[in-house]
Amino acid sequence: MNKLICIICPRGCHLEVDDNLNVSGNFCKRGEIYAKKELTAPERTITSTVKVLNGDLSRVSVSTSKPIPKDQIHAVMNEIKKIEVKGPLSIHSIVIKNVLNLGVDIITTREIKEK
Repeated sequence: MNKLICIICPRGCHLEVDDNLNVSGNFCKRGEIYAKKELTAPERTITSTVKVLNGDLSRVSVSTSKPIPKDQIHAVMNEIKKIEVKGPLSIHSIVIKNVLNLGVDIITTREIKEK
């Protein structure tokens, strides 16, 4: 029996999932979907920062455009560490398109003005 706490909403249901992926303890269907996905194909959204050249700030926050497989986190972080961007940047500017061919972009999460 696997035990999880659902993170989809603030309710934080205590879920139990058996070997056949039967879920109990969920208040709603979203908890069941979360538990099954977490045990079969877990994903995470990455947030980080990258260096900015010629910007009003020296770093800009970035995020994956959608969640990535959990086992790819370190590889994606290594790609993020390699880049520098130039200001100005608008929010949601793509700084790495289709990172590691995952179908996910690395995007800025704030605006950067030119220095």
